[in-house]
Amino acid sequence: MQEVYNIQTTQLSQTETSKVLRNTYMLLGLTLAFSSIAAGIAMASGLGHGAGLIMSLVAMALIWFVLPRTANSSAGLLVVFAFTGLIGAGLGPILNKYLSMANGSAIIMQALGGTALVFIGLSAYVLTTRKNFNFLGGFVAVGMMVMLAVMVFLLGAAFFGYQFSGLQLAFSAGIVLLMSALILYQTSEIIHGGETNYIMATTSLFLSIVNLFTSLLHLLGISSDE
Repeated sequence: MQEVYNIQTTQLSQTETSKVLRNTYMLLGLTLAFSSIAAGIAMASGLGHGAGLIMSLVAMALIWFVLPRTANSSAGLLVVFAFTGLIGAGLGPILNKYLSMANGSAIIMQALGGTALVFIGLSAYVLTTRKNFNFLGGFVAVGMMVMLAVMVFLLGAAFFGYQFSGLQLAFSAGIVLLMSALILYQTSEIIHGGETNYIMATTSLFLSIVNLFTSLLHLLGISSDE
């Protein structure tokens, strides 16, 4: 009797995990499309860098202060779409800057291709092998804190007119590594039942994809002497 109960529990757990995974990828696809539309509108309207930065800051405030309180309700979906739309609009000025360069369109396409390759490759690896990457949790947490500290330092230096090209390059490369680890960790958490909220999972994966894309843009821009 106990064996039958264990089998039923396992099947139920697998069903719930599959549901979270399916909902996560469905919502991720929708938010990426919505973010792309927002980016296109921002580019067409000539949104300035200042406005783009403000939108990005508002987006981050949404996921830090609003999303945790609404993630278990339908309101969480509205917050996620507001967040991803603002992030997409915030990317508009950056994309316009690259498009103004001689090789800008090629750099953007290479960054998009690289981002898709990394995300699909890492996700497929976790889903195929079902390896548990929960040991990356500590690395991701520490990496996020370091990333924020370096970002604040670079923004402060830029405000006072200082540029640290080597540090900026290392920072972008570090983000690529950190976001790759986050994709492995978050996908593993979903399939092993550690993450049961598809809204939070979608937000994490969306941020990973966006940060991957912008970091690859920077790296490719430098390598192309742009």
